[in-house]
Amino acid sequence: MRTPRTPAGASGDASSALPGLEAVTRAPRRRAAGYEIEEELRAAGAAVVAGADEVGRGAWAGPVVVCAAVAGPGAPPELPGRGGRPVRLTDSKLLLPAHREAFAQALPGWLAAHAFGESGPEEIDEVGMTEALRRATRRALEALPRRPDVVLLDGAHDFLGSPWRVRCEIKADQRSVTVAAASVLAKVRRDRAMAALEDDHPAYGFAANAGYPSPVHQEALAEHGPTPHHRLSWSYLDDLPRWRHLRKHRDPLAGSGQISLL
Repeated sequence: MRTPRTPAGASGDASSALPGLEAVTRAPRRRAAGYEIEEELRAAGAAVVAGADEVGRGAWAGPVVVCAAVAGPGAPPELPGRGGRPVRLTDSKLLLPAHREAFAQALPGWLAAHAFGESGPEEIDEVGMTEALRRATRRALEALPRRPDVVLLDGAHDFLGSPWRVRCEIKADQRSVTVAAASVLAKVRRDRAMAALEDDHPAYGFAANAGYPSPVHQEALAEHGPTPHHRLSWSYLDDLPRWRHLRKHRDPLAGSGQISLL
């Protein structure tokens, strides 16, 4: 069942709204991403549909990274799997690391376009996660060679807002090929960037935990304190007596409409 909504960027007049911009309140279970949402939007007049997804929202260190992707012609690439069953494109969290890496190599040749946007720890500390995520997503979308008619986001919350036309879909990273592709590319890009910090900060295990709070990461923080790559407005610092004086307190007027880190 679909719940009607006014698309972001629309004036509120139903005649000005592109049909098909409504959120699905209940998502079917699916392991491989499909084309149904993109086809519905194109049938409603959207020539270019961009799927956008992020990684790093809940990490303690590193940037939040967003990829915006536009599907190419035909089906997305598949990988060989066990027993002759192919590994199909889906949410990056459902794929093995080796499969994510293989898809990251294959997807750019299939996609019509893709681009990345980031927001680093200092910006996150300054404006909060929702505004940082909004900025990173806009940077990715603005880097595409052609402005999309509709942006497809994973989840039920439109954090992007005007002037973009937005379609929110629960579990879009498992249901939409464009969002799934964006999910994989963003994940691989960020994991590689975090692994590159390992040489300078070996105690924190960034190559394994990508800045998320693993036991190794938490132990290193307690002993050595935060690195220049850590988010200093995060509440984890309150639990570190030696380092809690470093915590930054964000201006409550900076950023708005904060959403969950999960």
